[in-house]
Amino acid sequence: MSPERYARIRHMLTTRQIDLTVCLEQVHKPHNVSAIIRTADAVGVHEVHAVWPHDRMKTQVASAAGSNSWVQVKTHRDIGAAVDHLKQQGMQILATNLSDKAVDFREIDYTRPTCVLLGQEKTGITKEALALADQDIIIPMIGMVQSLNVSVASALILYEAQRQRQMAGFYNREASPLNNEEQQRFLFEGGYPVLANVAKRKNLPRPHIDDQGQIVADEDWWAAMQALKPKKREA
Repeated sequence: MSPERYARIRHMLTTRQIDLTVCLEQVHKPHNVSAIIRTADAVGVHEVHAVWPHDRMKTQVASAAGSNSWVQVKTHRDIGAAVDHLKQQGMQILATNLSDKAVDFREIDYTRPTCVLLGQEKTGITKEALALADQDIIIPMIGMVQSLNVSVASALILYEAQRQRQMAGFYNREASPLNNEEQQRFLFEGGYPVLANVAKRKNLPRPHIDDQGQIVADEDWWAAMQALKPKKREA
């Protein structure tokens, strides 16, 4: 890993916003999932949450995993479990929904621990999810259409959250809010993606990355990494 890449990853780790996230409720189009995760990474979101139908779970997880290796995607069995998990972390749940009680998304205080709940492209957020949310928010529109694409809506809201948090100094930390294990994972997987894939395939332990961005591992680890997979004997 070059010194420049090491410095860039280190900076990214200090700016991660572990108490800002989005929850996708059955957002099923892969390009929307990918776009939302890319935006999440761009504003420093560490983890995205999702609820998908079981028959689409594998496809959606694969799509999410391929869209951005810097953002973790945590799946939940249903919206109740997802919201319960998020509220246990003290997060306010904001539902993007046009209703009488909805407020302009720019009126929200995003310096608080926050989750933005985004619904399925065609039908929107379910009634069950709306009942669990703390506040409905809207993006004001003066044209003829009443809603934006879900990935566009998420980008507008997340960048408002970033603006508020940047003004409050949330991106000026000297140390990362992530624990050391998470930081080491990012440094290895992001700094040495090819080696990380090999180590994962061979089920080898993750090596330590030192303060210069170099791998610290013993000879046995390197030997195991370089060993060829034995060929199967023909019967």
